[in-house]
Amino acid sequence: MSVKHKKITRREFLEKSAKITVGAAASSFMLTGSRYYPKGERSVVSLVKIKNGKIGSAVEKAIDLLGGISEVTKGKERIMLKPNLVAPAPEVTTKPEVIKTLAQMMKKAGKEVLIGEGSAAAPPFNVQGNETFRTKKRDILDKMQQFVFDNLGYSELAQSLGVPLINLHSGEMAEVNVPDAFCFDKITLHRSLQEIDLLCSVPMMKTHVLAQVTLGMKNLIGLYPGTVYYSVRGLMHDLASDVEPSGTAVAIVDMVRANKLGLVVIDASTAMEGDGPSEGSLVKMDLIIAGTNPLATDMVAANCMGFKPEEIPTFTWANKAGMNPAGLDGIELRGEHQRNVERKFVKPNIYAWKDIRDVWGAKVI
Repeated sequence: MSVKHKKITRREFLEKSAKITVGAAASSFMLTGSRYYPKGERSVVSLVKIKNGKIGSAVEKAIDLLGGISEVTKGKERIMLKPNLVAPAPEVTTKPEVIKTLAQMMKKAGKEVLIGEGSAAAPPFNVQGNETFRTKKRDILDKMQQFVFDNLGYSELAQSLGVPLINLHSGEMAEVNVPDAFCFDKITLHRSLQEIDLLCSVPMMKTHVLAQVTLGMKNLIGLYPGTVYYSVRGLMHDLASDVEPSGTAVAIVDMVRANKLGLVVIDASTAMEGDGPSEGSLVKMDLIIAGTNPLATDMVAANCMGFKPEEIPTFTWANKAGMNPAGLDGIELRGEHQRNVERKFVKPNIYAWKDIRDVWGAKVI
């Protein structure tokens, strides 16, 4: 299915950008082979309603429906939790309660836990007035990331849990070879991502003006370090847009293949529709979605939002990379019946990266 991309004037996009950001107070190693389910094998995804505001209980049940924390982390001793902290605004980011519950479950199971993120933008660091800038400067990125962690309660959370909080923008890096890459045959990553056994993506359910939706796989855009690819991932988008219009789908799939992503837990307590990831409208879903197959989990979540798999470029490119399933028929749902939790989301206006590249995150500081 083709996607129509909307043209936008500089003034229109700067006005949107201001609302999005200002209002939101090496060595080398190689990963080879697919870790995703063979063709024909059914993936399991759990759907759990949050009752009486008890988010933690819903997260626990969602994991239990997958076989329990010991099963989903079997053979994995060192685990990184990756929330979506795009900007210092709690209404557009993963709720700390979801991360807290997962960390506590994993620690109880004897696992070593880390929390890592590389946020996109925050005033006054790479946002000034109505403009968002791209930067590779470590002093700016380090201060920005600490500001985001502090303002969203993650610094306090990590301290209370006794787990490291990793700024993925800077520090010791490693270069990863990505066999059969669509765009990045080598990706530079924070070394901590090399040293873990399992990456757990914990996004907030949202629509997205470039990628249609941002869920478990799209959340891995936050692994591209700003000291290499710039803040707001300007260089990544530039290069990826030479392969496909959104400037996101191939970059997402290459990053998934470069990492050990084996668990997705989607925070759909509150979701976003319309022009996400920050300028849309909030909707109450009271839902947690979880699965060990990232593509299957994202497909189910997108379907709950009213999207067909073929509408999402990331899914199409994931299938081209050999990831399964190819559709919803290859997925086993546990917990709530989907018809009891689905909602037809207002879809975002879709932009090609090259249409907005010169009006958002183009200037360098």
